[in-house]
Amino acid sequence: MDLRPAAREDAAALATLGAEAFTAAFGHLYKAADLAAFLEEYRTERKYLADLSDPGTRVVLAEADGRLLGYSLLVLGHGIDERPLPHPARPAFLSQLYCAPDATGRGVGATLMERAIEEARDWRADALQLSVYAGNFGAQRFYARYGFVKVADIGFWVGNHRDDEFLYELKLG
Repeated sequence: MDLRPAAREDAAALATLGAEAFTAAFGHLYKAADLAAFLEEYRTERKYLADLSDPGTRVVLAEADGRLLGYSLLVLGHGIDERPLPHPARPAFLSQLYCAPDATGRGVGATLMERAIEEARDWRADALQLSVYAGNFGAQRFYARYGFVKVADIGFWVGNHRDDEFLYELKLG
């Protein structure tokens, strides 16, 4: 498996994988209209082009034999303040970490997570934050293995549907 920074020409593939992975993991939770609204706003080629143009966003691809297996989207200088004080002074936010549904369990997520933590540290972030669905126990165990701890209850909107989520944080010192 190879890792590389995403380029503008990867935006369509990112949109496809982002939509497929989100729908495979969570699509059953939502009404069709709510899922469609979310995908149209957040999992489009246009949205990924905007992310790739943002100097504070890092998108890393995991590939094997020319096939996109997963990606991470890290936002530097952004966190979520819905946690007890003190808030991180220089946070990074792991906005997305997705694997192709048939690539789960092959170390793709672990490799992308290690890279995201490394990039946050290189940027001198004092904390790396992410949100995780309250019912996604497998992901919660995965993040805990890296030292992330729950610091707050938050909400995540998919169309008109609010999910209960947890804000997880890894202190970087």
